[in-house]
Amino acid sequence: MMHAFKRAWSDVILPLWRRPKMVQVAALCYRETDCGKEVLLVTSRDTGRWIVPKGWPIDGMNGAQAALQEAWEEAGVSKADIEADPIGFYDYDKGLNDGLSTPVVAQVYLTRVRHIKDAYPEVGQRKRRWFTPQEAARLVAEPDLREILLGL
Repeated sequence: MMHAFKRAWSDVILPLWRRPKMVQVAALCYRETDCGKEVLLVTSRDTGRWIVPKGWPIDGMNGAQAALQEAWEEAGVSKADIEADPIGFYDYDKGLNDGLSTPVVAQVYLTRVRHIKDAYPEVGQRKRRWFTPQEAARLVAEPDLREILLGL
């Protein structure tokens, strides 16, 4: 009897209870320096933790274009070369305004920064800073994003 209950829970009830993952797009912004690559992280608006610029897909834009738009709004990236296909994915739980959270998978697009501006839409809401990939990997909370950073 217990086996039947466990099987019903794992095969029927639990999948119905879990929400499907929503999709976001993220720009992994980097630049080449004399000392090697540096990646650009920004702080989240709610908790202040270090993240890559990311957001929801935008109607009329593909994933790379929407990720580049997020890089502009959140970090001031005004000129960049962005890869058309994601270099990886990472999962996290996105906190919502009602106090709940939803599972998200972020598609990560490699973005070579050519120019960055000091004035941009979210300049007063976030901090931004360049880090080595190893430093950035230590600062981010998501294990899969950490692996992507270490792979640069």
